[in-house]
Amino acid sequence: MRGMTLILFLAIAGLLAAMGSVFVVNESQTAIVLNLGRVVRSGLEPGLHFKWPLVEEVRKFDQRILSLDDAPERYLTSEKKDVSVDFFVKWKIDDVATYYRAANGGNEEAARQRLTPIVKNALRNEINQRTLQEVVSAGRAELSGNFLEAVNRSAKSLGIEVVDVRIKRINLPDDSNILRTVYSRMSTERTQVANQLRAEGVEQSETIRSEADRQGRVTIAEAERDAQKLRGEGDARASEIYAEAYGQDAEFYAFYRSLEAYRNSMADGQTVMVLDPDSEFLRYFGNDKR
Repeated sequence: MRGMTLILFLAIAGLLAAMGSVFVVNESQTAIVLNLGRVVRSGLEPGLHFKWPLVEEVRKFDQRILSLDDAPERYLTSEKKDVSVDFFVKWKIDDVATYYRAANGGNEEAARQRLTPIVKNALRNEINQRTLQEVVSAGRAELSGNFLEAVNRSAKSLGIEVVDVRIKRINLPDDSNILRTVYSRMSTERTQVANQLRAEGVEQSETIRSEADRQGRVTIAEAERDAQKLRGEGDARASEIYAEAYGQDAEFYAFYRSLEAYRNSMADGQTVMVLDPDSEFLRYFGNDKR
């Protein structure tokens, strides 16, 4: 009976030892093995692994890309002007053993606290070398790309690789005089642009108006020319008709011309004429004695 109990005890102890010596690393994780607090194996890939029970301990860490999003920070440009920069960082564990030692046993919050000043110092050095206009006009991508390498050199001591640093906003502090200066400069520039556009508009207006006046004068001159031509042709045709009428009956033509003269001279009905009864003008008012 004692033998059976001992065998059962040994079997249970062996099972527990076997269970304590096997562990699984998930796909999103990496792990290290500690032997009495000392790192003996690191960078374990996903899968099934073994360890010495009781004397070895396993620590697992998230190997996915993590985020660091801190509060906006104020920096000085090369002209000693304030800018407020809001950024975020994408990072992951590169050397898990170094990360474990540098981050208080692999504490993620401790890693963030140590990574934040590294990013801020690199960003400060980058902005300190630029003017305000260069910082604003350079673009977030250009600023991020320039200091990413510098950040990774410093983050290497933490066992961390910074995948990306992105600047979300670059603002001017509300309590800074720069805002008023920038707004004033923007207003001046917009006024200059507006004045230039107005001047160009006036110039184009004068050009169009001058061209329209010239076209008007040309059109009137051409119309006058055509009118004179038509009048000349009409007068010539009238003269031809008069000549033909005179050639057919000279006496009737003279009578007709006299009637036109009477009508034109007395058209208003108020004309008073004092003439000799024997005047040639009144020849057709008398009795025809012929």
